[in-house]
Amino acid sequence: MKMTVWWQTIILLCFLLNYVESLAPVLQRKEYNNSFLLTRFTRTRVQLLLKKYKEQYLENKHFEDRGRQLKGLPLLSTDFYSWLNLTDWERLHTAFRDMQVYWNKLEWQRKQMEKEERRRPAVQSTLLKSFKHIQHDLRDLINQVSSQMSNINSSWVKPTLPTIQSFNLDASSKIVWDRRVECYVILRDLDLYLTKLARDFLLLASKTHL
Repeated sequence: MKMTVWWQTIILLCFLLNYVESLAPVLQRKEYNNSFLLTRFTRTRVQLLLKKYKEQYLENKHFEDRGRQLKGLPLLSTDFYSWLNLTDWERLHTAFRDMQVYWNKLEWQRKQMEKEERRRPAVQSTLLKSFKHIQHDLRDLINQVSSQMSNINSSWVKPTLPTIQSFNLDASSKIVWDRRVECYVILRDLDLYLTKLARDFLLLASKTHL
């Protein structure tokens, strides 16, 4: 009788273990899909902000400067096969690091805009709100990616977000126009980066079917 109970318990535990393991890919896929949706939503916000920024700060809604690059921003171009062969951990860790860079750049730009707003009341405060919304979205994405990294490696500990001083940006050495164009470049590249990030999440989600 005791042996029968033991075997029944073992069988039940095996069944529960298999059930829990079968749920893992489903939950992972849901997490990646949620991150994809948030990335796409954030990109739409960035595009709207970029449009308003060009109209109000650069005074030209058709302003374009594709040749201007900003040191310290993540690389947007990558070899297709190298990108495809990244491990899930490498893909997520790169995304985690890159989003921190963009969050930090936006934080510095937003603080400079706040200073400008105090000097010029005509500056649109709605743009500052848009910056905060995008930063909030990026923060959520960073937290989501950190959680996904923990699923792969339970010893992963999320590091503290680096401070804006780490980028050595000196506002006093830049004229207003240069800073505004820099902000344009950040938003322009963030738009392109989020397109790339969305593809990362789609690929990660597709691999949970395998």
